Amino acid sequence: MHKLKNSFIILLTLVFGFIVSCKDLDELNINPNGVDPAIADVNFLLPTVQTNLGQTVYNIGFGTFSGVMQHTQQTGWFGGYNNYDWNTLSHSWNGYYSILMNNDEYFRKAVDHNYEFHEGVARIMRAYVFGLITDIWGDAPYKDALKAEQGSDHFMPAFDPQQEIYHGILADLDTANTLLSKSANEYRNIVAKQDVVYNGGASKWQKFANSLALRYYMRLQAKEPAFAEEGIKRIVEDPAQYPLIRVAGDDANISFPGTSNATSNPLNTVYDVRLDGNYMRTKMGKTLVDVLRDYNDPRLAVWANKIQIPLKLVSGTGIDQINDNGEREVSQDLVTAFEANGMKVDFDPEYAGVTISHPLVQIFNMNNANAAQGTVNPHASHLNNRYRLTTDPLVLMRLISAAEVNLILAEAAYRGWIANDPAEYYAEGVMESFKAWGVEGEFEDYIENVPYDGLESIIEQKWIAHWTTAHEAWFDWRRTGLPTLETGPAALRPVLPIRWYYHTSDEIEKNRANAEAAIERLEATPYQDTDQSKNSAWSKMWLLQGTGKPW
Repeated sequence: MHKLKNSFIILLTLVFGFIVSCKDLDELNINPNGVDPAIADVNFLLPTVQTNLGQTVYNIGFGTFSGVMQHTQQTGWFGGYNNYDWNTLSHSWNGYYSILMNNDEYFRKAVDHNYEFHEGVARIMRAYVFGLITDIWGDAPYKDALKAEQGSDHFMPAFDPQQEIYHGILADLDTANTLLSKSANEYRNIVAKQDVVYNGGASKWQKFANSLALRYYMRLQAKEPAFAEEGIKRIVEDPAQYPLIRVAGDDANISFPGTSNATSNPLNTVYDVRLDGNYMRTKMGKTLVDVLRDYNDPRLAVWANKIQIPLKLVSGTGIDQINDNGEREVSQDLVTAFEANGMKVDFDPEYAGVTISHPLVQIFNMNNANAAQGTVNPHASHLNNRYRLTTDPLVLMRLISAAEVNLILAEAAYRGWIANDPAEYYAEGVMESFKAWGVEGEFEDYIENVPYDGLESIIEQKWIAHWTTAHEAWFDWRRTGLPTLETGPAALRPVLPIRWYYHTSDEIEKNRANAEAAIERLEATPYQDTDQSKNSAWSKMWLLQGTGKPW
């Protein structure tokens, strides 16, 4: 049973014979020279599961979904990133089931040896990955997934209804909470250095389990409000039994070792030296930058570089020159001519975000002289230089945070589900985000600019705090319609997408009857346009059906 080595078993266990592609950010390679899990100690399997999950979360949260949620935009080869130009070959869940396969081996070893710490962690990892799968695609193999080794009857498992997956996830997390509730000396075979999230700290993993449960109860807010309310209330009203991540020091993060290309921040320019590489073509998005500027948000300086050459409007005609202060002076006639393409010129002297979903995004802010795809734009905000490094204390694979948890609690209080003051949770959420990014000293001035003002303020601050985890902001936007985001002229459809397509070869052709049954359970919408079936990025999964959201 050589799960890390035997590609045939991988093919079967991943349900549809998924094909690993090293080109897709959301898919992960399996090391053929790694430790065979059949004989490996659980502690050797743990970091593999954790880091593969962390890389997946980072790559989607700071990749495609960062573009969808308008945190960033790309200025080269940007169709799928900026414009949602997806199809049935765009995204596969191959990498996600690869993680689950390795985690399943980890789980079974933990159960066989009665390692309660490891079993609890394995349940959290299982809940996390299955949560991502159903959040992104909808119905998916769950109860009968990962059973191919039991025989051919399990080669084509049913796609379980999304509701059942969510309830299964929450049951796993409740069990994990119990398993991880003991004192540290009651656990066996913990090797702290092999746990790259919490160094073997069971109490922190317990907080992770309950915090993740809060996320999924709130995920069900619009679809099963009574169930969601009961779950959140039960957790909040018994903090001794259900401790939570409430301070940034307990955030579930994984550092990039940075010792090789495979273990480095994937946007780094140390290994990727191309002039049109990942870092060079990823720039700040206008929607986020405008909000951060309006609020004088200190996180902007942590996440973005200042403009290299600011634009300055001057009187006269035909003027385009660099002055002694390093500013580029341009006259109104040239600005007017440029703006005929539909992009407004941004004269902010420090930060300017790239226009959303525009076909000429590479020449944003009059960058006509350097119009090559994905290269330097001296008049736009590039990502902060920390993202050029292989590793940095603030460039982390972030799984869940105190900022998110406190803002979930703020929403629960806003809805009357818990008795506490939503404004207090709201302020705590913002503060913990500031702590996570090292700017807590500026909190008092900032919170005066963004006082609590109901649900819109809560979701807006979650959207900001989910920098590099923008998929979570997307999930919030789908259920609430907040923040209000508009597409641009190059967007494939007039509204943002709400799911990924089931992949033709990896998810449909290998299990056609079950995949088609799942597709039939999707709800068609007017935005499907040319899609040939309900397998559309604009079809509604169960979670959204009947809610009137997000459009």
